[in-house]
Amino acid sequence: MIRFVVSPDNRVVPDLAGKLPGRGMWLSASRDVLDSARTRQAFARAAKAQVIVPDGLANLVEAALVQRMLDAVSLARRAGQTVCGFQKCREWLTSGRVGVVIRSESASSDEFSRLVSGRRSLPVVTVPDRVLESAFSRDRAVYAVMAPGALAQRLIAEHERFSGVAGRPLPDPTGVSKEQAEL
Repeated sequence: MIRFVVSPDNRVVPDLAGKLPGRGMWLSASRDVLDSARTRQAFARAAKAQVIVPDGLANLVEAALVQRMLDAVSLARRAGQTVCGFQKCREWLTSGRVGVVIRSESASSDEFSRLVSGRRSLPVVTVPDRVLESAFSRDRAVYAVMAPGALAQRLIAEHERFSGVAGRPLPDPTGVSKEQAEL
């Protein structure tokens, strides 16, 4: 769910942290829901007043959710709770120090299968490429792992909201296609 509030200048503002003052309007984290709420004047009815809904509200929310995922990974990196790179990730996986596996959208399914090598019970988060690249200040970053804890749970929650708002299918985090799973 995503909370929206009305600013003092009657604009609808996404409140992704859930801390802005005012009466909240909650919508499902889905691009279709956001687009239909805009066209059907749902925000005005919920606020019981005329409000200004920004053009491209779904794109604005999507970009903000990507930024929140980047912030979570960056904070975990600074706290020493995440590492990047195949070898370091593999070491953390074998030692059992992993709460969530992070992979970029351009990651190879075969390489990912080699990385997790049977540890399918771990939560996997697929993020846009720039999240890992920016968080680790690298030109190319494909995999990362994060220690269990509050930051890992925050990243998983933000990823669930992002997946709904993104409106495009993300790569299968298990690396196994539906056809391969049926065999």
